[in-house]
Amino acid sequence: MTGIKNSECEPAVECPTARMKVPALLSAALLLLLLPGSLTEKNEPVPIDVVVVNSLLDTPPVTFSTHVVKRGILLGALKRLMDSNANFKFTYTENPNYGPYLESVNGLAGNDKDHTYWELLVNTQDGKIIRPNVGIGCYIPSANEKIILNFTKW
Repeated sequence: MTGIKNSECEPAVECPTARMKVPALLSAALLLLLLPGSLTEKNEPVPIDVVVVNSLLDTPPVTFSTHVVKRGILLGALKRLMDSNANFKFTYTENPNYGPYLESVNGLAGNDKDHTYWELLVNTQDGKIIRPNVGIGCYIPSANEKIILNFTKW
């Protein structure tokens, strides 16, 4: 690496700082190549349904359609739905250890006295209903899933 001008080195003299910068630049370039679609992929909307169910009352479920960006979290989709549909509201609190905790949906909140809460379930594309091992702040919906917000007891 002779001939590189640098404020720390004389012209046409080997420069150790320039030599150290080359591997760092190559590593950064390689990282950009390894990130799948990070710079070129569009954030296409992923359609999902949010189904609000009250298991404690004999009321029909209410379904709302929304979307999440590809690889986006459920919390973002719920906020988008609330911003676009006056018939859907929700609140959550931030737990410093576990992340967002769903408190209420459409004015109905769970409480410790009655042992009630909002359970997160997912009806997957293949028809299975699962209970994710993460909450609204970490769950990444897939296209056409039905996200079930189920008011129930523990």
